[in-house]
Amino acid sequence: MEYKTIISLFTVILTFIGYIPYIWNTLKKKTTPHSFTWFIFTLVGGIAFGLQVKGGAGVGSWPLLTNTIFCFLVFVLSLKTGEKNITYSDIIFLTLALCSLFLWIVVKQPVLSVILATGVEVLGFIPTVRKSWNKPYSETLWIYVAVVIRHIGSIFALQRFNILTVLYPVTWSLSCLLFIITLLIRRKAVPVK
Repeated sequence: MEYKTIISLFTVILTFIGYIPYIWNTLKKKTTPHSFTWFIFTLVGGIAFGLQVKGGAGVGSWPLLTNTIFCFLVFVLSLKTGEKNITYSDIIFLTLALCSLFLWIVVKQPVLSVILATGVEVLGFIPTVRKSWNKPYSETLWIYVAVVIRHIGSIFALQRFNILTVLYPVTWSLSCLLFIITLLIRRKAVPVK
């Protein structure tokens, strides 16, 4: 088995390991995922996966596909147990995500699409960041640690390196690392309830 396949399989397994506690905590209502964030994660993850395939990511795209499936599952769970505070800016982020799909499929601009989709997904993360700033224990920290490790691993599994294949995992590694730091700082400032 080629080493890139082994790395990709490792990151797929890490995706399962990262999401199982998150889903469990969501079912127990300890974690309250923001429904809009997870819908945008699902939509943009699917777009980014398609763009990675188009860019020649090969086995390096498997972790993103697995992640997108789990994002959809968390989105479905969030409809019942999650946070549903939707703001005007959340609607703008969703509209931009749909524009990135339009750029890719209709206008045939995959590079602009991946840039817009990745940016939109980071902006779509804002409802979760906003919620977590006020309720820092409403998120399962481990999943974000797993995301950072998974995305870094998936970069090494890519079979081609270009903006279509690399932008998304690099951006999410950095975004989740910043979110982890923010959660840790807020958890020190806000006592457990």
